[in-house]
Amino acid sequence: MAENQAGYSAAGLITPANLITIARIIASPILFIMILNADNNGGTSWAAFILGGIFGVSDAVDGRLARATDSVTKAGAFLDPLADKVVVLGCMFSLLSVGRFHWLPVFLIVFRELWISIYRFWLARKSVVIPATELAKWKTFFQGMTLMVAVMPTFENVDWLVTLLLWGAVLMTLITGWQYVWSGYRTSATGSSLP
Repeated sequence: MAENQAGYSAAGLITPANLITIARIIASPILFIMILNADNNGGTSWAAFILGGIFGVSDAVDGRLARATDSVTKAGAFLDPLADKVVVLGCMFSLLSVGRFHWLPVFLIVFRELWISIYRFWLARKSVVIPATELAKWKTFFQGMTLMVAVMPTFENVDWLVTLLLWGAVLMTLITGWQYVWSGYRTSATGSSLP
C-alpha cells in the first residue's frame, strides 16, 4: 500500500482490504508450521507453496481493493507492510530452522527490516513520510519469489538456485534500506516530505 499520507481516508481499521491483510497475518503461523513439519529436511512442501501463493495473491488484492474502493487508511498503511514482514521473516526463520537457508543472509535481511522499521517509526514521530520506491516494491516481490522457490518441491535439491536467489534478495534489501535512510536524512534536513 502507498505510504504517502496524502492519500489516506478517515476510515478506520475495519475495511475489506484491511480484513484481508489481518487474515494473512493470523494465518501466517499455518505456513510456518507447514515448512517446519515438511516430510523432508529441506522444508519443501506443495501445501506450503500453494498457501504462500495465496498469501502473495492476497497481498496484491488488498492494495488494489483499498485503492478501488477509496479506502486507503492509516491502519492499512501500517498493517500491509507489517503483514509482509511477518510472512517473509517467519518463513525465513522456518527455512533457517530446517537447514534450507544459511544464517548470514537471513540475519542481514532481518537486521535491515528491523532497523528500517525503527527508523520509519522515528521519522514518523518527526512527521516525516518517505514514500516507498519502485525498487522497494520489487524487493518485496523478489523476497516472496525466493521463498516460493525455496519451498517448492521441484527445487528441493537445487540448492545453488535457492542460495543465488536468497543473496539476490539480500542485495535488494540492503540497497533499498540505504535508499530509505538517505531519503529520510535528506527529507529531515530540508524539513519537508518527499513527493
